[in-house]
Amino acid sequence: MNANALRAWSSAMGEPHWLLERRIQALELAGTLELPKVEKTKLEKWDIYDTGDYKAEHPWSSLEEAPEVVRGLVASPVIGGLIVQYNSDVVYTELSESLAAQGVILTDLHTAAKEHEELVQRYLYQAVKPEEHRLSAAHSALWSGGVFLYVPDGVEVEAPIQAIFLNDTSGVRFAPHVLIVAGSNSKIIYVDHCVSSGDDVKALHNGVVEVFAGAGSKVQVASVHQLAAATTDFTERQAVVLAEGAVEWIIGEMNKGYTASDTKTLLQGNGSVSDTKVIAIGTGIQKSSYTTQARHFGRSSVSQMITRAVMLDEATAIINGITKIEKGATHCDGQQTERVLMLSPKARGDANPILLIDEDDVTAGHAASVGQVNAEQIYYLMSRGISRSEAEYLVIFGFLAPVISEIPLEGVRDRLQDLVDSKLGRS
Repeated sequence: MNANALRAWSSAMGEPHWLLERRIQALELAGTLELPKVEKTKLEKWDIYDTGDYKAEHPWSSLEEAPEVVRGLVASPVIGGLIVQYNSDVVYTELSESLAAQGVILTDLHTAAKEHEELVQRYLYQAVKPEEHRLSAAHSALWSGGVFLYVPDGVEVEAPIQAIFLNDTSGVRFAPHVLIVAGSNSKIIYVDHCVSSGDDVKALHNGVVEVFAGAGSKVQVASVHQLAAATTDFTERQAVVLAEGAVEWIIGEMNKGYTASDTKTLLQGNGSVSDTKVIAIGTGIQKSSYTTQARHFGRSSVSQMITRAVMLDEATAIINGITKIEKGATHCDGQQTERVLMLSPKARGDANPILLIDEDDVTAGHAASVGQVNAEQIYYLMSRGISRSEAEYLVIFGFLAPVISEIPLEGVRDRLQDLVDSKLGRS
């Protein structure tokens, strides 16, 4: 899309002038920047150049209009809130009256830019910046649909706010932007699913999640991706956490196609906390790169990152964990663990833990392992009358269970277990 076409589209969407100008600036940057540098991954060989065409969709009057794949993911009845994006457009939004009365905002990002201009202008593009690389610039220029979730100071939302991003048409623009702002001493649980309707859907998912956690806030973000083998997924998630705030990431990478994700937390405030859990399963000829990052600025800040990946068939995975403790961030604690289990002689895994420490008075550590299923464990189980396939499943389950069991959201935990069983051919 050129600048004139972008201006015409933004005008038709009724976007404010400041947003259009930011889009134009990002579009110009996209033509000058390099692709992101992903450890041991050649993104230039991936199918990441076709951003797709915007496809308008008719709003749904109720969830009865939703495809079965959407209805199967929605908690019924909707207690907290729900927003659904269908290809390029948000088609359904529902927020409980009690939350709306407390000042909670849930809407698509286009509407938010018009109706809550000051808030959106303050936070949009401040965590994941357009100038980082070509894909972040392209996203900043061309995102559509998206989610804006705002929780005022002191408001605690116990029921999850859910979002579903559905792609069922090849060649469409599928680039949602999620912007979450949690006020001081607030609490929010956000859960999303990014899903293709079938294995033959071909698209580029270039998605961004920005989270701003105010002082003393508690934010949980759970995200499960299950996109088609023909779809390429590039996702950046970044949180900024102020004093005594906490962000928990729960990520399920269950795609069938090429995947690169980067989940990063900036611990800016003293006593801030980040906890990141990533579960991934690769199949077929899938290539994947999963990066988790924690950057400590605040004193006594704490981060934990755990990634466990299982590779089958000829799938490959690069697992990167990066803990950075800045000068002056005393009494910090940064821990990370990356483990890869390979179930086939042709599967490949690579775990890369990195500690970058610029302060002496801190605690930091890492653990990493890459290996195949333990033959002795399989033999032991088979000697007890268990088939080889069942024995392998039990070993895999034991490998993933320590992370899955720590997920505090029952619905996400059960959904991830179902997807694990599906990818292992058990359902």
